[in-house]
Amino acid sequence: MIYQRRPSWALKESASTPEALYMNRRSVLAGLGVGAGVGAFGFPAQAATPEASFSPKPALNPAFSDAGRPVTDEGITSLYNNYYEFGSSKRISREAQKLNTDPWVVSIDGMVDTPFQMDVDDMIQKFGVEERIYRHRCVEAWSMVVPWIGFPLRKLLDHAKPLSSAKYVRFETFMNPKVASEQRAHWYPWPYVEGLTINEAANDLAFMVVGAYGKFLHKQFGAPMRLHLPWKYGFKSIKATVRITFTDERPVSFWEELLSKEYGFWANVNPKVDHPRWTQATEKPLDAGGDRVPTQLFNGYADQVAGLYKGMEAQLGDRLWR
Repeated sequence: MIYQRRPSWALKESASTPEALYMNRRSVLAGLGVGAGVGAFGFPAQAATPEASFSPKPALNPAFSDAGRPVTDEGITSLYNNYYEFGSSKRISREAQKLNTDPWVVSIDGMVDTPFQMDVDDMIQKFGVEERIYRHRCVEAWSMVVPWIGFPLRKLLDHAKPLSSAKYVRFETFMNPKVASEQRAHWYPWPYVEGLTINEAANDLAFMVVGAYGKFLHKQFGAPMRLHLPWKYGFKSIKATVRITFTDERPVSFWEELLSKEYGFWANVNPKVDHPRWTQATEKPLDAGGDRVPTQLFNGYADQVAGLYKGMEAQLGDRLWR
């Protein structure tokens, strides 16, 4: 008899993936819509603009097939988004449609053998894609579960061949105030910047996302390519990436530059270290009907990432979590 070990982050519920039809991003103008969903946050019974679907459907990676909670309905996640380039409310899905994401070229530079540029579609062809069901924990204490489609960031690292002196990876998003109206706000340090250590970037959990729910990525999710780091607070998972730089200097991220006492470089999920203005001990899943659940260390992914930070606690204290 074969026994399947539940992953360390799993709760009692089992995850599920919505069904979809699958077509090509550039040959299809629109995919199918999704079912309605109304949760604790009062979402309307509709979904945002549908996106073209994958053909064929990327395989679900069995190592990341169960997030411990059901997948959050696409009708909820596609209408509740943090994307400050398009506004400070969660209702930016319509505004985000203004961004032209095809074609989309990413520059890879800095401390690498040879700097280069690569289109996202070429990355999909070269690195391949798979589906992973990941938990997502926002620093604002809400959470969701999403079936992302993409490739491990380490595949891009292997292709870029960073020099041994490179210690960090810096990510930068687009800059276009004509399209993204909030980028006209001079009090924000645009463009959005985030960063990781090389070791964090090489961890198998670090995922470059190009799709979700069987479709190519909705623009409000950060199309055409975003980062997802399931063990860190969501603001670390930068959207609409245009530049990836290898460096020996630690990047200063967007929110760290803006509010360093509240949002730091590390941003690892820890229920014992509160945000200065609210508790992080519990979280509110978007589809939980208002109920809160306990927050887990590293968002439940401690087995996979705790070793990255061994011995750093005494040196950095709670800064390791901010």
